[in-house]
Amino acid sequence: MVRSTKTAAIKDAVAYLQFLGAAGTVTGSKHLINTRDGSSHQSGVQVLVDCGLFQGPKEWRLRNWEDTPVPARDIDAVILTHAHLDHCGWIPRLAKEGFKGPIFATPPTIDLCSVILTDSGHLQEEEARFHNQKKSSKHHPALPLYTLQEAEDCMHLFRPVSFGEITQVGPKIGFRFVHAGHILGSAMVEIFLGDSATARKLLFTGDIGRVPMQPSALGRVVHAGPERNEDPEILVMESTYGNRSHPHDDVRPELAEIISKTVERGGSVIVPAFAVERTQKFLFLLKELMEANQIPRVPVFVDSPMAIKAVEIFMKYADEFNDEAKQLVRKYGSPLSWEGFHFAPKQEDSRKINDMRYPCIIVSSSGMVTGGRILHHLLLRLPDPRNQVLFIGFQAPGTRGEIIKSGAKSVRIFSEAVPIRAQVAALEQFSDHADTEELLGWLRTFKTPPKKTFLVHGESEAANRLQQAIATKLGWNVNIAHWLEKVPLG
Repeated sequence: MVRSTKTAAIKDAVAYLQFLGAAGTVTGSKHLINTRDGSSHQSGVQVLVDCGLFQGPKEWRLRNWEDTPVPARDIDAVILTHAHLDHCGWIPRLAKEGFKGPIFATPPTIDLCSVILTDSGHLQEEEARFHNQKKSSKHHPALPLYTLQEAEDCMHLFRPVSFGEITQVGPKIGFRFVHAGHILGSAMVEIFLGDSATARKLLFTGDIGRVPMQPSALGRVVHAGPERNEDPEILVMESTYGNRSHPHDDVRPELAEIISKTVERGGSVIVPAFAVERTQKFLFLLKELMEANQIPRVPVFVDSPMAIKAVEIFMKYADEFNDEAKQLVRKYGSPLSWEGFHFAPKQEDSRKINDMRYPCIIVSSSGMVTGGRILHHLLLRLPDPRNQVLFIGFQAPGTRGEIIKSGAKSVRIFSEAVPIRAQVAALEQFSDHADTEELLGWLRTFKTPPKKTFLVHGESEAANRLQQAIATKLGWNVNIAHWLEKVPLG
């Protein structure tokens, strides 16, 4: 456990910021703003920006089972940046522990959370059921972190807030959503502390979308990058790709070659994909390549109930697509009606896919192979060298996806060591996170440098490299946030 040396000194500060997650790791985003009086604990509020699940190594996942340092019932509100599990996935547990306040989010984020959180609850129950059947858990009985019903029950707490709308959450504290360009509905959060005329401004980036430095990718939202010209006093910023640069070339030729060669050798392409944004983007790209006769017209199976529902939500907000995606929709309609594209909402539909013995493309979640139906497809197909596993998203350290991507000879799935003989490739162009140069390009648009910048949501190497880059090239005061560290807000 790492604690800031300042924590004790500011224990009774009137206002402070505390990092309850995504500090030293890329998951579990939770940032607490406390404006309560340190002596009375009555005036002021306690607000969480994001409430995500820890994923990856066991030492982080175990923290999902710990109570929040601040009792859930004492948290007044949650402000949610977007609908990815590492930012929203702990909300049902927070509600289970006694949180009853509002959860503010954009309308697309709320719609997506209604799918993502219930799916997460279902998977939690399935995993507990599996361990109880196999007696493979140290806990008897194994319990879910939360259930599908508990995920459904927390949805009544959500409150829609539009971009640009200033909302008060307590005395002398308000916020506004601005575009982050990461996924559909994703936002950065501008926090205003104090009276409106003299309010201090904090900016929480959530996840930052690609800054427009390359041709846009199909399926991306209109806002292809973060809002410019910010001027926060304190910046809390993600650092996922702080130590690398994305390829900026067109992904289509390489993707077409990978798919075509796999089909030629009689294999199938298995794509672990995040159900939200990544799956939809990938489907648009496959459709374009097929219509241009650049890849064979093999069956495409989307095996993720959550991804199917997410497609429906994306079509609801189709006015946010870029021009290329809009043209495809106008010409061919919704992906749910495309010829040759098959969707598997039920488990029996999923099992039928595994009966296929001819080349196909299978897109299934989870994106980091931490659970879900993708496990069954990989269990069956990883041992066959004709097949191709294709990663189109970030793989956090310690996840099965990272193990497979790293070149390991085998990976454990359902307590079984599965040999990895299939071909493995990764295409980084699909990332929805800005890389180092893109982040620096965005920071250069700031009206004034923040007095303090804190880097979160990144592994140590990524955060360290980004800290050095910002300090060296921009001359800013940059710190790497530590878990449970408190920062005084005056």
